[in-house]
Amino acid sequence: MANPYDTLGVSKKASEAEIKKAFRALAKKYHPDKHGGDESAVKKFKEIGGAYDILGDKEKRAKFDRGEIDDQGNPRGFDPRQGGGGGGFEGNPFGFGGGRAGGNPGGFEYTYSAGGPQGGAEGFRAEDIFADLFGGRGRRAQPRRGEDYALNVTVSFEEAARGGTRRVMLPDGRNVDVSIPVGIRDGQQVRLKGQGGPGGNGGPGGDVLIQVSVAAHPYLTRDGRDLRMDLPITLQEAVLGGKVQAPTLTGPVALTVPPGSNTGTMLRLRGKGIPAHGSSGGGEPAGDMYVKLVVTLPEKVDAKLKAFAEGWGVGYDPRAKVK
Repeated sequence: MANPYDTLGVSKKASEAEIKKAFRALAKKYHPDKHGGDESAVKKFKEIGGAYDILGDKEKRAKFDRGEIDDQGNPRGFDPRQGGGGGGFEGNPFGFGGGRAGGNPGGFEYTYSAGGPQGGAEGFRAEDIFADLFGGRGRRAQPRRGEDYALNVTVSFEEAARGGTRRVMLPDGRNVDVSIPVGIRDGQQVRLKGQGGPGGNGGPGGDVLIQVSVAAHPYLTRDGRDLRMDLPITLQEAVLGGKVQAPTLTGPVALTVPPGSNTGTMLRLRGKGIPAHGSSGGGEPAGDMYVKLVVTLPEKVDAKLKAFAEGWGVGYDPRAKVK
């Protein structure tokens, strides 16, 4: 048999995943059922199985790389004609006895007996993979859990805060509705159990893992279950006080600005934050919203404001405490 790396078409630095991927592709291509039992396909099929028997097993692969075993899994210097439990593949590509062609007009037939006359490859799991690929004839095929699907979904700030439903398309083409939990955070996952790839040999389906990204809001930020924002007010509102409109997730509310407010004055709106994660508000109280006032002058100062400023503030030094 040829070098197992050459047989599978992978480099010596190939990862376990790359080796398994190459093996599965070649196994599908050269499976005897697809070639009517053609002898060249059978031979190739055996070589592929033999190569994976070595490279698919960490311990055997390490021994082969160190030169301790040959390309058939036998210790260097061992003559399989003298008997003993080598790793040859005379009967079939897995080291099981009884592999044979013929007797089945529809294609290729195998009869498995674990640990056959070649000594077997009891730890070899290739037959499980073939069972997945071709309907399962291996006696030791075990139920296999389906593949997990990983998706990324971006939701708006409001949608993350209030929760909702989003329809997504899975890699297999199915559309499913995903419930976005109330108060979900950026980077959290939503799991749809059993909605992933189908299982093999009666095994359960995989899950769908949805990574949620929350888009930034133009003026709201999140601090736990609380919300924070900077609210511009006029000089007149800061000096005299009054009512202003403050936007919230549930709509604008009237906010009372105390007379003499300054930039940095913090006001709280109770219950106007984000509900607790996983709750619709019935079990835990919502967070609060903290509004920081920012005194903002007009972009263009008119004559009246200029005159007012020139005649006011004589003797007032706001930096007196920092000198």
